[in-house]
Amino acid sequence: MAINPDLPINEESVTRWIQERTEADAPLCFDLIAGGRSNMTYTVTDAAGRKFVLRRPPMGPLLPSAHDMAREHRLMHSLRDSPVPVPRMVGLCQDETVNGRDFFVMHFLDGVVVRDIEIGRTFAPEIRTRMCHELIDTLCALHRVDIDAVGLGDLARRSGYIERQLKRWSGQWEKSKTREIPLIDRVKDTLAERLPGDAVTTIAHGDYRLSNCIMALDGSVAGVLDWELCTLGDPMADLAGLMGYWYREGDSDPKVDAATTTLDGFISQEELAGLYAEEMDVSLDKVAYYQAFASWRLACIGEGVYARYLHGQQGEQDEEFDLGEYKKSVEDRVDLAAEYLGVRTSRAKTLAKLAVTADY
Repeated sequence: MAINPDLPINEESVTRWIQERTEADAPLCFDLIAGGRSNMTYTVTDAAGRKFVLRRPPMGPLLPSAHDMAREHRLMHSLRDSPVPVPRMVGLCQDETVNGRDFFVMHFLDGVVVRDIEIGRTFAPEIRTRMCHELIDTLCALHRVDIDAVGLGDLARRSGYIERQLKRWSGQWEKSKTREIPLIDRVKDTLAERLPGDAVTTIAHGDYRLSNCIMALDGSVAGVLDWELCTLGDPMADLAGLMGYWYREGDSDPKVDAATTTLDGFISQEELAGLYAEEMDVSLDKVAYYQAFASWRLACIGEGVYARYLHGQQGEQDEEFDLGEYKKSVEDRVDLAAEYLGVRTSRAKTLAKLAVTADY
């Protein structure tokens, strides 16, 4: 029997699939976790109160190579015995007669996702400081994983990471864009011209940040989530990505992780980078380049998220999602990327012109 791929969860068939692999007692309750900007994530609770988590792609048409459930499942399963904390997998389903689209199920991890400033306020400042150190320790643990020993040596090419990423995300931009932003291409070209050269190859999470981790109440990392963008690549890109979601001095209106990390106890971007550099014994002399790359890539990714919300592909979210604000955030990201590269933007020129005019 064909299953409608635009029905988020076929409760009958998915319940049967989960029961065949676990001790779950029917009926199962499926609750969409609000806030997911890419794949859709559900808490699954059985009649006895046991919990699991289900991940599936957004509804509607998908971009090529995006939302690969098998890849994300493989990554977490491969890291199960490593020092990197990940949820334990139940299984991957690629039978479209079950739910119309691939999905995977994992065991529920106890802890807190610090996804907004209100949740951040529930932790004492000393716990927030420990979170900073634990986030860096966990990122370093990931970058020390022996790729071949965990069976991920064939995950991707081991060279040309930035080039691969520039090609991939500029292509995704072209397929998902809802308007023209010429600066996207200008920043991409500048990044391509200033390639930092081949770096050490590690597992690169691709979206490592505070709100993509489950934090224990003592501030340690209970689990790293959202491995959809993971590949083999340059570890400095992960560090820059984490910094890109962190409060940056001078930010007038920080959002989400950046807002949370304004709270007492959270260290600065510079201190965060310093911890990583000290633990991994690396130089930060090219960190601005990687910050530019991370901001540009987030602009491309953000446009895809904006387009999916615009077309109703993220399901019914309980939270209020400000489309106009999110649209502007894409423009802000690419402007920030240009700033890191020293590329003069049209907005900067306009502000400079206004400043000169004001002098008269």
